[in-house]
Amino acid sequence: QVQFVESGGGLVQPGGSLRLSCQAPGFSLDYYAIGWFRQVSGNEREGISCISYSVGGSDGSTLYADSVKGRFTISRDNAKNTVYLQLNSLKPEDTAVYYCGANLMRSVCGNQQVEHEYAYWGQGTQVTVSS
Repeated sequence: QVQFVESGGGLVQPGGSLRLSCQAPGFSLDYYAIGWFRQVSGNEREGISCISYSVGGSDGSTLYADSVKGRFTISRDNAKNTVYLQLNSLKPEDTAVYYCGANLMRSVCGNQQVEHEYAYWGQGTQVTVSS
């Protein structure tokens, strides 16, 4: 059974940075759009970023939620079978558990992230922004 592994979370002060990693042991991420979501306890999971597949001539296009645009950057390293999410200028409202998943319905990110299109969620990684 495929299960992603998210890592890199932690406690950081407002304005700080973190880099999250998404890995999939035994599963190739190459041809999948990969999305990052976050969830605050009691709330629905929020899609925050997506990166399209990037093999050969494809461009690995990206998508960001308005709440993180300009502060977060998603990237992928196919050689390492890893997708990253760089979190900069963090705010207390970014505090959440962050999850990554593979989009099983499309390999190119659409105009919005739809949670039910994704699978293989891991346990998540906690990001806490607090002074």
